[in-house]
Amino acid sequence: MTQLEFYQAKLAYEIDAADVKAALDAGEKVILIDTRAASAFERETIPGALSLPHRTMSAQTTAALPRDALLVPFCDGIGCNGSTNGAIKLLQLGFRVKELQGGLDWWKRDGYATVGSHAVAATSLQCAC
Repeated sequence: MTQLEFYQAKLAYEIDAADVKAALDAGEKVILIDTRAASAFERETIPGALSLPHRTMSAQTTAALPRDALLVPFCDGIGCNGSTNGAIKLLQLGFRVKELQGGLDWWKRDGYATVGSHAVAATSLQCAC
């Protein structure tokens, strides 16, 4: 694999907060999947995200998810591998997937709002990527 192929592949498998927000704002069929425990989801998550802990993912728990949507699993951030585990399971179940880079942490660092009992308001720090 060349360096160019590596970076092209990386963009095929990962997405950042700015690109997710732009896709959502454009009305694209993107579904955010919070792969953390339900209690973490209740504390704070990305607006519109679905709670689907990676440990509970199966054909039954994902049956209602649309097959034509891009699923974007996320967890806390770079110190958590829940989104990677979720991406693997979702791919094995036949979904189209891109993992959110930096998870909830980088979503907030880019200035986007969250919802839940520990939610934060949006700031003007959005990435100019």
